[in-house]
Amino acid sequence: MKRVLLVLIACLIGGAVSAAELGDDGLHKTPWMRDTFKDLREDLEEASSEGKRLVLFIEQQGCIYCKKMHDEVFPQPDLAAFIEENFFVVQLDLHGSTTATDFDGEEDEQRALMRKWGILFTPTLVFLPEEVPEDATAINAAVAVMPGAFSKGTTLDLFTWVDEKRYELDNGEDFQRYHARRIQERNNVSQD
Repeated sequence: MKRVLLVLIACLIGGAVSAAELGDDGLHKTPWMRDTFKDLREDLEEASSEGKRLVLFIEQQGCIYCKKMHDEVFPQPDLAAFIEENFFVVQLDLHGSTTATDFDGEEDEQRALMRKWGILFTPTLVFLPEEVPEDATAINAAVAVMPGAFSKGTTLDLFTWVDEKRYELDNGEDFQRYHARRIQERNNVSQD
């Protein structure tokens, strides 16, 4: 909560939150990303203990779309505050040689896990449920996967859709329909 207030204060003073800096691994870093041992079982447990949802951010060095997200989308104050308040974010490297442990217990280099999961594009966001079966992989357990760079509205809508567990509703409103409704609602408000 303290970080959320600091983000909002920074926005009021400076007009916007600054873009993320590059880490030693060449990937963009934001204040709300967690530096973990990349054992997804432990990360899920920690996220749950904080009342947050686990989301994996898969990126790579030199990714122009990742840079776009970090420079233009993630610094938006309301989006940054929403992510920080509701999500436990773990960053993975599409070509990373450091190890990570999947939910099924397989420990391997991050690049090997990305091949196993079929991740071909960065950025890719992988949203996990609150509970994952022991034998499941992250990609098979995911409640939503977002490959690509999108606008603030699309990104916020997907984070909101996951946070509200709308994927569990049997109301005929999948993410695309939800997003279309949210766009219409925003357009109606802006025309009033």
